[in-house]
Amino acid sequence: MISALLKLSVVSGDYPQQLAEVLASQRWGQGCVILMADGIRWVELGRVGKANPSESLLQQALESREIVGDAAAGWICFSQSSNTQQSPEQFCIAIQVGSIEEAIAEITEHYGAMLDEVSQWHAFQQLQDRVIRTETILQIAAQWHGIKQTDQLIREIVEASTRLLHAERASLFLWDKENGQLVARPALGIDGNELRVPDNAGVVGEVVQTGHSLRIDEVEGQEQINRDVDNQLDFTTNNLICCALHNRQGEVIGAFEVLNKLSGTFTSADLKALEDLASHVAASLEEAQEVEQIITSRSIIAEQAAEGVTLIGECPQIVALRTTLDRIANTDLAVLILGENGTGKEVVSQLLHFKSDRRDEPLVAVNCAAISESLLESELFGHVRGAFTDAREDREGKFELASRGTLLLDEIGDMSLSGQAKLLRVLEDKVVVRVGGSTPIHTDARVIAATNQDLGEMVREKRFREDLFYRLNVMTVELPALRERGDDIILLAEHFLQELSARARRKAPVISASARKRLLSHHWPGNVRELRNTIERIIYLTDSDRVEAEDLPFAASQSNSPAQIQFHGTLNDATRQFQIELIRNQIKKSRGNMSEVARQLGLHRSNLYRKMGQLGMSLEDE
Repeated sequence: MISALLKLSVVSGDYPQQLAEVLASQRWGQGCVILMADGIRWVELGRVGKANPSESLLQQALESREIVGDAAAGWICFSQSSNTQQSPEQFCIAIQVGSIEEAIAEITEHYGAMLDEVSQWHAFQQLQDRVIRTETILQIAAQWHGIKQTDQLIREIVEASTRLLHAERASLFLWDKENGQLVARPALGIDGNELRVPDNAGVVGEVVQTGHSLRIDEVEGQEQINRDVDNQLDFTTNNLICCALHNRQGEVIGAFEVLNKLSGTFTSADLKALEDLASHVAASLEEAQEVEQIITSRSIIAEQAAEGVTLIGECPQIVALRTTLDRIANTDLAVLILGENGTGKEVVSQLLHFKSDRRDEPLVAVNCAAISESLLESELFGHVRGAFTDAREDREGKFELASRGTLLLDEIGDMSLSGQAKLLRVLEDKVVVRVGGSTPIHTDARVIAATNQDLGEMVREKRFREDLFYRLNVMTVELPALRERGDDIILLAEHFLQELSARARRKAPVISASARKRLLSHHWPGNVRELRNTIERIIYLTDSDRVEAEDLPFAASQSNSPAQIQFHGTLNDATRQFQIELIRNQIKKSRGNMSEVARQLGLHRSNLYRKMGQLGMSLEDE
């Protein structure tokens, strides 16, 4: 009969129970209990009957290699007496019998095989449970790696650990070594959701000090539980498991504690699962803390950068511009910034970025005029390895780099028609495809475009796509030329004097009355950029505490202004010379953009070419 037991499948989920039933059904059998020793605790695997063998008989069986019996109580018991490599746990089979001699005689031949079968079954079940738990832990941990905030991550960790281990509550303790404290988070019911305890108190104190895991239940270790914490949290700890958290260098950084098993007590398998989970917890915490530090640092840098970006001026155009920027900064509207070179288009784009919720993300600027047509697409959208001759590795484009931030497309009017078509597609779909690639990549960059050209005229001349013009022209911001801003010239000069003098580590000079007059009378073809450069030269080339008229390099000869040219000859000769110089000056200021020249002179483009022909001016020469 007993030999039939060995034919039971060890992969059966109820093998120990089946074994107990067969043993209890023998003619000498009255009941059976199959137990596993888990530390000083016994875990029941199978049972028939309500009676239990004595603790002394079980202990005797663990220490002996033989079948032991208790004739008075009517029990025999046998076990694995030493750990094996296959299964380190010890198993006991206790049988309630009517005749000890008869039972021992029949059991003797088979008890070793039965114990091996139980051990194999347990090893198989343990492997299955370990695989399932490992898969679950990996799935849980994978969800943590995208969380940037430590508090949110800790909430996710404790919720997941209580579900995984079927517990009532969990807490993370981070070690504040400098203050000799352990900081518990979350601490439910405590102001600030944070509890601080001495780092040598209770179970968690012992765990962080020794680095060794602990398992506490009603049988063992109750005196180690810190009841002061229970009182503060209005909670009663019945049983717990706790393990140390280690950083990448192997140093203990805290403890991970799970409290009150919902059914029964925690097992060694539960503790092993917690230790496996803790390795992922520590990695995720370090990652979140590093990300938080980076975000904090980036936020500080963004604040400092924002403080250094100001729109100086009190003229009506600038006051109105500041109001407009405040209204549209924290939106996702596309903005088109218009204005002559040097008027501050980049400053306006920085203000739009730093006044928005995107301020902690990148502000990426692309000068469309400085990049050749062949490379512009790669620069904006990126490329994959092998897309062209010099593409030796995958590279992110500016749209990817500026995702969640702001992308400034400077000199947008110089972009080719093919580049405009691809840009329009990205603006519409919010998706880029790298050159040579096929994978769509989402981008959430806010686009700001800037130009000194007349895009409306370029649309009429078919040099700029109409659909892209209207897509960019959701909100237009136009910057006035410096010569149109009146006393703002003095405000800006004084601002640059203070800023540049601080950098040069000298006292800022004062602008004299004669210098003020000349600053206001200058035409400023280079606008604010020219003014800043002028002040910078004065700061580094003069030692005086006053800026005089003769310190201004343009004071002696304003050759860039037709009004300063000395004309000779007849009225017709002077008029012709004036017109030539005026057109030349405008061509230079507009960088050869004849549509802009015509607009500034109040002429149609064809009439401008006709006038130049009459004056004997060649477009190629100019």
